[in-house]
Amino acid sequence: MLLNSLDKFIEIAASKPKKKIAVAAAEDKPVLEAVYAALKAGIVEPILVGDKERINAIAKDIGFDLDDIKIIDEKNPAEACKICVKEVKEKRAHILMKGLVGSADFLRAILNKETGLRKGSLLSHTGFFEADHYHKVIAVTDAAQNISPTVEDKVGIINNAVDMFHRLGVDKPKVGIVAAVEVVNTKMQATVDAALLTMMNKRGQIKGCVIDGPLAFDNIVSKEATEHKGIISDVAGDADLIVVPNIEVGNVLYKSFTYFAGASVAAVMLGASAPIVLTSRADSDRSKLLSIALAASY
Repeated sequence: MLLNSLDKFIEIAASKPKKKIAVAAAEDKPVLEAVYAALKAGIVEPILVGDKERINAIAKDIGFDLDDIKIIDEKNPAEACKICVKEVKEKRAHILMKGLVGSADFLRAILNKETGLRKGSLLSHTGFFEADHYHKVIAVTDAAQNISPTVEDKVGIINNAVDMFHRLGVDKPKVGIVAAVEVVNTKMQATVDAALLTMMNKRGQIKGCVIDGPLAFDNIVSKEATEHKGIISDVAGDADLIVVPNIEVGNVLYKSFTYFAGASVAAVMLGASAPIVLTSRADSDRSKLLSIALAASY
């Protein structure tokens, strides 16, 4: 299946049974607006954990009727995270979402070895983008969680994202491993890692996708650039997923897509026992809604 619009996530999520979403420190207007939109779309049933008085005030302001909504009053954001993690861990919720709380407190609750949502997999972030200048949805991983991943880490990051593509109906996503150049240079570790990952895919060590790299960014997204450089590749110019060498590259690429290219984005954290919606305060209301829909599609 070709993913040509992020709205497809809403369609997929709406076709499935409603998921319960636990929102930590829910006293945040953009977050509540997104949750309300997802509720109206038939995607989720929210469990709101946070400052009840502030949640009620914001809900009243945006016309969100909370009469049938479960609210757990907890004014400490870090404690609200722990409560939400427990809701997910004990199967009372299917999705975890970050509200008005620092990422450090949010992730600390998730990664707690005794009470968190670890399942043995590497936790990683994947963002899906819809931009006018590309012919389909394209994803980037990892822009928010793994700082300087090893080759082994990158295998886990790829597996998480590929599993997400499979759940969205893309059977064999095309994965481009980005570097500054498209040839192997032993002085540039990103190119060495890319070559290893490509060969691991060819040898069946990474399954369910087609990998090629190293590829410079223009080769990943442009057939014209690929042909100009004489590169023969099933991935180049038609990638579904871009794997970055480190968090700096991922962060810059993520924000370049949204700020300069005007791309819409939906993002989710993968590798835990449940999908996690961890949006930026700078993300639009639509991006937050799409991220909820993406998690609900999982």
